[in-house]
Amino acid sequence: MRAALLALLTAALAACWAGCGRPETVVAAGDRTQVLHRGVGYEVVDLDPQLVTSPAEQTVIAALFEGLVREDAQDLHPVPGVAASWQVSPDGLQYVFHLRPDAKWSDGRDVTAADFVASWHRMLTPSLAAENASLLYVLQGAESYHRGASTDFSTVGVAALDPHTLRVTLEHPAAYFLSLLCHMAWMPVPLPTIAAHGAVGQRGNPWTKAGTLVGNGPFTLQSWQPDRAIVVKKSPSYWDAAHVRLQAIHFYPIDSVDSEEREFRAGQLHLTDALPVSKVESYRRDSPGLLRIDPYWATYFYRINTRRPFLSDARVRRALALAVDRKAIAEKLLRGGQAPAGAFTPPGMAGYAPGELLPTDFAAARALLAAAGYPAGAGLPTFHLSLNNSENHRLVAEAVQQGWLRELGVHVELLSQENKTMLAARRTGDYELMRSDWVADYPDPSTFLNVWRGSSGNNYTGWSNADYDAWLFAADRTADPGARDQLWLKAERTLLDSAPLVPIYYYTHVFLLQPSVHGWYPNALDHHPYQDVWLAPQ
Repeated sequence: MRAALLALLTAALAACWAGCGRPETVVAAGDRTQVLHRGVGYEVVDLDPQLVTSPAEQTVIAALFEGLVREDAQDLHPVPGVAASWQVSPDGLQYVFHLRPDAKWSDGRDVTAADFVASWHRMLTPSLAAENASLLYVLQGAESYHRGASTDFSTVGVAALDPHTLRVTLEHPAAYFLSLLCHMAWMPVPLPTIAAHGAVGQRGNPWTKAGTLVGNGPFTLQSWQPDRAIVVKKSPSYWDAAHVRLQAIHFYPIDSVDSEEREFRAGQLHLTDALPVSKVESYRRDSPGLLRIDPYWATYFYRINTRRPFLSDARVRRALALAVDRKAIAEKLLRGGQAPAGAFTPPGMAGYAPGELLPTDFAAARALLAAAGYPAGAGLPTFHLSLNNSENHRLVAEAVQQGWLRELGVHVELLSQENKTMLAARRTGDYELMRSDWVADYPDPSTFLNVWRGSSGNNYTGWSNADYDAWLFAADRTADPGARDQLWLKAERTLLDSAPLVPIYYYTHVFLLQPSVHGWYPNALDHHPYQDVWLAPQ
């Protein structure tokens, strides 16, 4: 009898707590219903896999589209996606992919080999001006077609042998090719849908809006409220839907890291995109179970527009690059395991370790500036550094700003901007210095060094160097790892001597994660296949 009374009392108290006390948090409701709520940092500008470049957009697109292969949740090795299997020729130049007969678009159509041919054709169409088109240059003939030297797409190394068989021929062997196929640039896009809403080969086509977007991933786009939230729901047409446990994902573009942390603390988010620098130590001390500091192949840097007056002089740019106290920024300001960036490429990718090619050297920086005709900064105008609306970015920028003024006499004004404004200014070259980062697209140093090729759509600085391009061309075609490393090192040293960028630190991913989130494994690319993520109420 006492046990029964106790049970009734417990139930009554629970009902009172639910009905009369605190309302259920978003996180608790999400745990119950398998709905993940995550911050993505910045506003999402587009959801076209062939046109976007920022991690915020990639985070959403990973739920909506799938390529020939996808990544294992724990170590990211390539596993079957749309392609159930494949064969590779002994010379590593030809791949034959066998597509799943049950791979579907969200409108019910089959995903076919012809879809991949048409998608890659669109990606390489010069009028589309896709920044990531150079990622497809590993295909035989792709660079010639994209740059207009050839107008015959049949010369590009991709062919549909039948509706479910795709043959791919490479320009040169690439051990990382299967991992590269996981990038958005290689995902299929629905050409009939795109054509129904505008020109296939032009930017600005509105096919990615809610209600019109057709994808082939584990989720479909349910709603998109700019600056507020993007909601995707589980797709019943996805070939592996039975394996997907999440029922929906809500993505929130919160560019203020302070606001995002408050939302997490209030039970509104399962995970954040970042964490305020000022809160790292308190979480490390008081709530270590919520703090995640994961490895991350990414570099934080400032682009320099070499087409602008004064910044066209490599001595001025090199002086700015040398006069940054990277160690103090990484270890005293950020305190999240970040490391000072002595090069552009993070160490440890495929065994390549560039070392400290760019030290902090205030005396050398002052000497370069004087040699350029600007002793103690005399004669230089005030430069403008554009940065995203983020408290963390401003803290880093203020440290750099103060160092340049103190050590070089160079004045810099900080311009905080919305992400979409930054992206537009970057594309048109409407900036002097700009906060940037580069995150590895695949586990190979070429993903960093290819950014600065003269033909790269992700360069944006106006800088190019024929020797640099030649060394990377040779590295692509060199099988010996040691010889390849030496070619990369020559290229990287040339890049940093000319300094169209100012490397600042190598990232770690510092963020908050609720313990109810499972399947979120640490990895250096920060990729987390949603097919393998689920929520377990605490």
